[in-house]
Amino acid sequence: MLGFIVRRILATVPVMGVVAVFVFLLLHLSPGDPATVIAGDYASPEDIARIRTQLGLDQPLHIQFATWIGRLLQGDLGISIFSNLPVATLIGQRLEPTLALAAITLVFAVLVAVPLGTIAAWKSGSLIDRLVMGFAVLGFSVPVFVLGYVLIYFFAIKLNLFPVQGYANIGDGVLPFLHRLILPALTLSVIFIALIARITRASVLEVLSEDYVRTAYAKGLPERLVLLRHALRNAAVPIITVIGIGFSLLIGGVVVTESVYNIPGLGRLTVDAVLRRDYPVIQGIILVFSAAYVVVNLVIDLLYTVFDPRIRY
Repeated sequence: MLGFIVRRILATVPVMGVVAVFVFLLLHLSPGDPATVIAGDYASPEDIARIRTQLGLDQPLHIQFATWIGRLLQGDLGISIFSNLPVATLIGQRLEPTLALAAITLVFAVLVAVPLGTIAAWKSGSLIDRLVMGFAVLGFSVPVFVLGYVLIYFFAIKLNLFPVQGYANIGDGVLPFLHRLILPALTLSVIFIALIARITRASVLEVLSEDYVRTAYAKGLPERLVLLRHALRNAAVPIITVIGIGFSLLIGGVVVTESVYNIPGLGRLTVDAVLRRDYPVIQGIILVFSAAYVVVNLVIDLLYTVFDPRIRY
């Protein structure tokens, strides 16, 4: 088991290496001269030269990469061109809202989607099954920003149950913190619930046709016990897999959701950095999101062995 964990951790190193190369080349693959693009249309030659020196663009490419990697290994993500603050500081200031939104969304989506998918498989062909699958199709069809504005209109403007926009730190109190995150988390979780519920239904439905499930029923075990202990447990690997895959949807949805609800997280920072052409910030955020995605998939791989001890790579 320890050897498996070590191998999976070591396997993430080349992945992050490839990501680092791509992020570094992002600045150089953009059309035009990066310094000219960053400086803007009305910049003087002195401004362009200053930005070129600040970004190290006056050095050979291999020197730039070695310098950038060296700083990266020391935790230095560079300096923001717009605010002149360290990128790591900017990301640290915006990390709490994004982590809170992602965590609440993930927990809510799993707690809702897995029971929905299990019930749909148990009642396959019934009205409940058709309603769950209809919701899954609808959840994939409606864009996140459209759903966000619809929920704002009904629950914030019409019913006045939640604030339209904004964020409250958890230090200001748990209730204000949750009150401002419920609507964004609900918006972001719909597509996640649709994805997990659909896969859960398919996985549980496949397991319910296995011989050991029929044997469990023949022994007189209660239906709830058969569903939870035999069906859902043995269908857990595909469900866990889709949760890991859906994390990429969660990252993309955070950017849109934070913009709609004006939440000062990494998603909003990404939009601001793109609009300002703040390349060091964009590079830092891509690295953070990529590292988070790699870590989540590593955790998913390790969870496989918990639900199916036969898995040993």
